[in-house]
Amino acid sequence: MSTTGDEPTPRAVFRISPLTNLAAIGIAVCATPFAASGPFLWLVYLVPIAMIVWTLRVRTVADPDALTIRRIVGGRRVPWPEISSLRLGHRSRLRGRAGVSAVLADGAELPLPAVGVRDLPQLAAVSGGRLPDPAGE
Repeated sequence: MSTTGDEPTPRAVFRISPLTNLAAIGIAVCATPFAASGPFLWLVYLVPIAMIVWTLRVRTVADPDALTIRRIVGGRRVPWPEISSLRLGHRSRLRGRAGVSAVLADGAELPLPAVGVRDLPQLAAVSGGRLPDPAGE
């Protein structure tokens, strides 16, 4: 607890649902008879391992200064002044919700992993007014 009275800076972290790890473990259990039936079929376990790494690594972090996008390999930090707007993508069959991309000042589009349309009010609040609140509040 802070004794100076300063409020902590607002920050929002958007992650892939941790329930994906449960699905990965289920796939690993179901693949065990197949993996045990041949010499190199144990490589089938790479699929659930990749799912778990993807779930733990991929995220979007928004703070008052910038957006930070982390992918499986690498990441990028984009300051708010470089973002001109947000673009809503098509509904994904796998995720079941529309994706959101940041449109940069140079016209490039940067997908924001784990950010959906329902997360836009929270993203607008963290941006400090740099992005308009779609709810109009």
